[in-house]
Amino acid sequence: MIRNYLKIAFRTLWKHKTHTGINVVGLAVAFATATLLFLTSWFEWSYDRFHTDVDRIYRVYLQESTGDVTSIMPYPLSPALQAEMADAESVTRMMWSQTEFVGEKHVAKDIRFADPGVFRTFTFPMLAGDPNTALQDLSSIVITEDMARDLFGDQNPIGKPLRTDGLNMGRDFIVTGVLANIPTNSTFRFDALVRPETRADYQAAKAEWGSRNHEVFVRLKPGVDAQTAEKRLRSFTRKYWQTDIAEAKQRGQKPDAQGEYISLRLQPLTDIRFDTKGVMGGGVSRTYVYALALIGLFILLIAGINYVNLSLARSVTRAREVGVRKSLGAQAGQLFGQFWAESLVICLVALVAGVALAIGLRPFYNQLFGTRLSFDLLTHPITIGCIGVAFLFITLLTGGYPAWIMARFEAVTVLKGKVKGPKSGGLRSILIVAQFALASLLIICTLLIGQQLRYLRERPLGFSEEQVISLPLRNRDNLTGARALQQLRDRLRNNPDVVSISGTATNIGSGLDGSTSRSMSGWTHKNREVETDWLRVDFDYLKTLGMTLKAGRDFNPAFRTDTLSAVIITQSLAKQLGEKDPVGVVIQPDTADRKYEIIGVIPDFNLFSLHQKAKPITLHLDSRTGVSYALIRTTPQGMVRTMDALKSLWKEMAPSAPFQASFVNENTNRWYDKEERFSTIFRIAAGLTILLSCMGLFAVALLTIEQRTKEIGVRKVLGASVTSIVALLSKDFLKLVVIAIVIASPLAWYAMNQWLQDFAYKIDIEWWVFGLAGLLAVGIALLTVSFQSIKAALMNPVRSLRSD
Repeated sequence: MIRNYLKIAFRTLWKHKTHTGINVVGLAVAFATATLLFLTSWFEWSYDRFHTDVDRIYRVYLQESTGDVTSIMPYPLSPALQAEMADAESVTRMMWSQTEFVGEKHVAKDIRFADPGVFRTFTFPMLAGDPNTALQDLSSIVITEDMARDLFGDQNPIGKPLRTDGLNMGRDFIVTGVLANIPTNSTFRFDALVRPETRADYQAAKAEWGSRNHEVFVRLKPGVDAQTAEKRLRSFTRKYWQTDIAEAKQRGQKPDAQGEYISLRLQPLTDIRFDTKGVMGGGVSRTYVYALALIGLFILLIAGINYVNLSLARSVTRAREVGVRKSLGAQAGQLFGQFWAESLVICLVALVAGVALAIGLRPFYNQLFGTRLSFDLLTHPITIGCIGVAFLFITLLTGGYPAWIMARFEAVTVLKGKVKGPKSGGLRSILIVAQFALASLLIICTLLIGQQLRYLRERPLGFSEEQVISLPLRNRDNLTGARALQQLRDRLRNNPDVVSISGTATNIGSGLDGSTSRSMSGWTHKNREVETDWLRVDFDYLKTLGMTLKAGRDFNPAFRTDTLSAVIITQSLAKQLGEKDPVGVVIQPDTADRKYEIIGVIPDFNLFSLHQKAKPITLHLDSRTGVSYALIRTTPQGMVRTMDALKSLWKEMAPSAPFQASFVNENTNRWYDKEERFSTIFRIAAGLTILLSCMGLFAVALLTIEQRTKEIGVRKVLGASVTSIVALLSKDFLKLVVIAIVIASPLAWYAMNQWLQDFAYKIDIEWWVFGLAGLLAVGIALLTVSFQSIKAALMNPVRSLRSD
């Protein structure tokens, strides 16, 4: 019987190729889109979940009762936790940076600094070497499988020497371990691990609790929950931050709900991917992940609704077929099975086509949206299971109801020509409202996301980012960052296209080298808690970035002490210090003997993205921190010429080092690449939902007008104009679209309001956005319905009334 159902289904579908093609294409596009979006959402959600007992791994962060939170920690914290935190099974520091390796082959790789406990804290399988001793010595380096292949080919890398030249730490290492390649869904992306003690600044800062530049992770012992561990950490915090706590009390600062002024907290590792308020605002918003899944679901639902509407529209033409088959003895169950088999065939063909389309579009999708979906992810058992469940759901949804409707037709009534299909209203109205509510929701979200992106890119950052080139300076060919900067100054001094040159340890924006770093310092000044980004710069930094002084003077080579003990601070730091005239005030950022004199004050500026408010910043020339980037301001006409000149100079200065110069305005734009991809997804999804919704509305309009053909004929005979008939046929649909907009607007407002919370600087959601989205939805619906309405209104009434 099933074979017979399928045979008839194929014949029927082939006979009505146009109808079948519309359904297959619509469902195939929906399956492909939903598959890619669901996989992206799942991929983001799966971040770091490959670690064994991931629910016991936490990132340590410091929270003050004022609400200030930071995950950047001082060097002494990790050793202290290892010695005193009884709840910790293991502790490790993790620091982000980039370096370059020189050996028989020259390759640029990413290096992280970590304690030996990294392999007890995280699950990074080791292919060669002993994880218990791999980082035991300061000369040890552990590399990944890909890096071992790049450097040593098929040779065994264990015991081989390796020299690093980056990060002002040129030194020799011995390979003591090879790790399996890091999974793509890992927060930590690196090619090699070495000990933190090998950093150039470690010895000077290893005992400084006020100097912070890395993150700390702990794995709790089995059976210990985070809340219990945090309570036991209170005594630890009071021991090492007692001075800060005492000063907070003196300032009249109120304790938090737990009675703490400063406390160490634990953040689950699986939450870090979604931390948009973190170190540099680099996390992915949960709203983004949920939105991807919901958009995929929306598109599937709209495609399913379209199929139902088109099937209902066709039920009118198939009513006589049902009547004849019933008169010949066919039962309702048999008719249901027949019609459901047709739906099954369409959905199966659409599923195969959709999955094939998803596989084919995967590389383009990865490139367009910056994702890393692999073919293995598509063939994962969970993926296959989810696709199977979705297929059954769509098949039952799209095939069940139309089949049930047609199977219930009365044979005698149908054969008399009195049944024209299911009555209008009810389900079809709900479906139209649902479709256009989803479409309106996405239109509103698309408009608001676009507004926020424009706001982020157009908002002043506190410096002039135009016509400034950022050039990463790597220690290579016996050329340090400071020497490279000086050579650039010497060689470009007489270049008419170059306005000024400076240097810095922290890049402006996201450069082509992909490196990120941040150094912070906190101390107490006259019973005031002070915290600042500690930024190494070079002479002419203010000139190169177009900054103006509010008070004092700029760094000047004529003053020898400027390179040793002078700093320039931002206005917010001056406010923290509480000094009426901060110029000339001496500060002591750490417990060391070195003191600094404030020589100038500048306006606040955003060193990092607008996900975070501008933090207080201290500019210094202390040579203990190296220069990693050159900043070159050019004339408006000389940007391209200067870039070409830099490329030639760099090839002469450091022939083995890559040239990775970029314009600063491009770097700052890259801060918002995730939001740009989010906006692109919404635009495409909104376009798809509008297209599919219009197809569904067209089908319903076709069905309704066909039912009212004789009514239209009578009205025309009685003198009704074409305009009045079009208005009559269109107004009911437009009412439904208006209802859809009313439903979608508060949902869109809530969703976008939640998304905007990830930004310290954001737009206000204004009413006109909803009005514009409503006009677009009504206009699109009117165009869709008008085509059929005008066609029906122009029909000769003699033809429509002929059967009567």
